[in-house]
Amino acid sequence: MTDQGFTAGFTVDKSATEVFHAILDVRGWWSEEVEGPTGRPGDEFDYHFRDVHRCRIRVTEAVPGRTVSWLVLENHFDFIADQSEWVGTTVTFDITERDGRTEVRFTHHGLVPDHECFDVCANAWTFYVTTSLPSLITTGEGQPNSDGHARVPEESTY
Repeated sequence: MTDQGFTAGFTVDKSATEVFHAILDVRGWWSEEVEGPTGRPGDEFDYHFRDVHRCRIRVTEAVPGRTVSWLVLENHFDFIADQSEWVGTTVTFDITERDGRTEVRFTHHGLVPDHECFDVCANAWTFYVTTSLPSLITTGEGQPNSDGHARVPEESTY
């Protein structure tokens, strides 16, 4: 794991436990097209968006109210040459509760600006992490990909 990566965050007026459970509900904020379990260390799930992006992810850590971590095992983008850009990278959600509010710091360790996918991926993660996930937490409704249709603003869609 590298210390370099893409980071985004937000704060909500919900408990760390509520935030933790929403993060584990990957289908509720990232994609309804996720297959496999997403809630316990050792779980592996598959994500795909049309023929544009697919990946296999292992949950490596899930500490209630504190953190969720993933390891990218396999990845394919149809718009870049180097298919290894995400492989071996990690994704972390660090959760901190203070004064009745909860902060989430999302980091995709290893997603760096010199990667061909960086701009598209950073834009997509920004939407899912700072719009869709907080919406799921606060209203019960996220904005995940649905039936192969991205909810990300069109200019940033793969």
